[in-house]
Amino acid sequence: PLKYGCNPHQTPSAINKIDEIPLPFTVVNGTPGYINLLDALNAIQLVKELRIATGLPASASFKHVSPAGAAVAAPLTPVLEEVYEKKNADLSPLALAFVRARQADPMCSFGDFVAFSDTVDECTALLLKTEVSDGVIAPGFAPEALEILKAKKGGNYVVIEAHSDFIPPPVEYREVYGVAFSQGRNNVQFSAEYLKNIVTKVKEFPEAAARDLIVASITLKYTQSNSVGYALGGQMIGVGAGQQSRVDCVKLAGRKADVWYLRQHPKVRALKFKAGVKRQDRTNARVAYIDGDFTAPERAQWEKLFDEVPADLTAQDKSEFLGTMDGVALSSDAFFPFRDSIDQASKRGVKFVAQAGGSVADDEVIAACDDYGMAMAMTGLRLFHH
Repeated sequence: PLKYGCNPHQTPSAINKIDEIPLPFTVVNGTPGYINLLDALNAIQLVKELRIATGLPASASFKHVSPAGAAVAAPLTPVLEEVYEKKNADLSPLALAFVRARQADPMCSFGDFVAFSDTVDECTALLLKTEVSDGVIAPGFAPEALEILKAKKGGNYVVIEAHSDFIPPPVEYREVYGVAFSQGRNNVQFSAEYLKNIVTKVKEFPEAAARDLIVASITLKYTQSNSVGYALGGQMIGVGAGQQSRVDCVKLAGRKADVWYLRQHPKVRALKFKAGVKRQDRTNARVAYIDGDFTAPERAQWEKLFDEVPADLTAQDKSEFLGTMDGVALSSDAFFPFRDSIDQASKRGVKFVAQAGGSVADDEVIAACDDYGMAMAMTGLRLFHH
C-alpha cells in the first residue's frame, strides 16, 4: 500500500505484482509515493538504455514522469565547471553524468527523483546529498554512499535499489475510466543504427553529435509526448514535453536551451551575490536575470541578493551571445509535419537532427535542413510515450 495516489484525496493507493512477477526493485530507505515510483521506474529504464547505447555511465533527473535532464559521463569545459559551480572538483564518471543531468534545467530539477545506470559511489552520493531531491534509484550503492544517502532528509530520503536481472514482461497494462488497455512494451533499444539513414546533403554525424542524438532520442522515449529535445556535450540542454503542437515543443525546449546557454554569458557568470545566498537561490536569480521579465516587487526582492545591483542583460547581449551557439543536436519523438520546426531549431545552433520521418512534408523538411546546413537522419521509429 501507498499513502495516496497522485493527490492526497486519491485513496486507497497501492502497487501490485502482475501474474506473480517479482517487483523490479527493493526500497532500501524511506517511503516512496505514487509519483515517486512512476518517476523511478521510468528513469531507471532511461539510464539503463543510455548505458547500453553509449557504453557510458548515465544519470537522469525526473519530475512528474518526464525528465528535466539526462546525461552521460563527459568532461566539463572550464566554463561549465564555473557555471555548474564545480570548479576544481574531482568528479567520478558517474558524478559527471549526474552534474550534467541536473544542470540541464536546475529549476525544474528542484525536488526531483534521480536515477543512475551504475552503482552509486561516494563522490556521487556527496553531490546528491546537497541537492533538494525526493529520492534516488540505482542498481546498487557503495556502502559509504548508502550511509550518506540514508542520512539525507532526516533519514527519510527515498533510496531504491533496482534489480539488474529483472526482465520486464512483454505486455504492459493500464486502466482508465473502467477500461483496461494492453500493449506490447516499447522494448526498442535506440542506437547508432537508427542514425544511418541520413537524407540531407550533409551526410555525416561526427561521433559527438551521434552520441548527443542517442542521448536525446532515448530521453524522449521516456518523455510525455509530443516531445522534442536539444542535446550538447552528452547532456540534454532543453526538453519540451507534453505539447499538442510539435513546433511548440521545439519552441519550449528551445527556450530552455537558450537559458542553459545564456547561463554561460560573461555577465551572468560575473554576478556577485551577497555572502550566504543559497545555491538554489543563486540558480533561480541567474535564470530570472536571463529572463528579465520582473514585476516591480519581484525586481526589488531580486536586487536584495547583491551588494551592487548588476547591469541589465540586454536583448542585444542575449541575441549576440545566442548567435555563437553551435553544434547542437535535436531529436523528435515523431515526424515533423512542417518545416517550421527546423526554422525554429536553426535559431539554437542546431546542426544535427533525428526524427522518425513519414510525413507528407518530408521533402519540405529535408529542404529546410539543407537551407541551414544541417544533417538529418530519418530513423523510421516513432517514440510516443503516454
